[in-house]
Amino acid sequence: MSESFLGLVLLERPATPNMAALAEALRTRHPELATEMEAGAASIREGSAGGSVLRCGDQLVVVMSMPTPIPRDQGLWSRATMAWPEANTVAARHRGHLIVSVIGQDQPLLPKARLLTAVIGALIATVPECCGVVWDGKVARPADLWLQLSRQSYAPFPDYPFPLWVDVLPFRSQKGIGAVTMGLTAFVDREIQFETSSLPLDALIEKVAGLVVYLIEHGRVLKDADTFGGDANERIAVRYKNSDQFNGMPVFLCTDGSS
Repeated sequence: MSESFLGLVLLERPATPNMAALAEALRTRHPELATEMEAGAASIREGSAGGSVLRCGDQLVVVMSMPTPIPRDQGLWSRATMAWPEANTVAARHRGHLIVSVIGQDQPLLPKARLLTAVIGALIATVPECCGVVWDGKVARPADLWLQLSRQSYAPFPDYPFPLWVDVLPFRSQKGIGAVTMGLTAFVDREIQFETSSLPLDALIEKVAGLVVYLIEHGRVLKDADTFGGDANERIAVRYKNSDQFNGMPVFLCTDGSS
């Protein structure tokens, strides 16, 4: 599992966040956060790489302005286009980015994910140049979706904005259809690979999304050879495997009773 997360906010052109405006936006969007700028660390020099710090409770959030595009990752952007058709265009045209990370006292990953998501949403609200976000190197989403869903950063289970953190991607399998996640490893050391011969695609995606939220909330509670189900008639088998279809990555291989 990760110890923390890294957010990359893509900019149409290099820009310097106004940290006072960022702090105010955080207080407005998330009044439950005690937000303040760290003394002596609140400015970023115009047009140069540098960092500023916000204190949110006992956590520090660092924002660094970089006047260059992020390195190109074709796999990332190919995945992103499945839900975001303009992803490749945005990736190609951006000219700067912000690096956002949480440091401070050790905390479980979910609170760190919530805080980082809230800060990125507030950055998008105050920096017009924002055009997209890459979460932890795995998931890319448009800025307007982040602006909307990040308001749910502190919503209770199961309503927090996990679609910003984890992709759920359909694929064809020998058994019929499947869905695989990307980004869940940071929380529970494995992705989900779910294969079925009976479920329609929308039901499969919904089931995998529900399992993603459950694992983020409760941790790695699925054990090798476990079964689970939504009712007494549903039995889904779980095996710990290195995926045969996705470059050997560790997965919870889930199959329903018909598979």
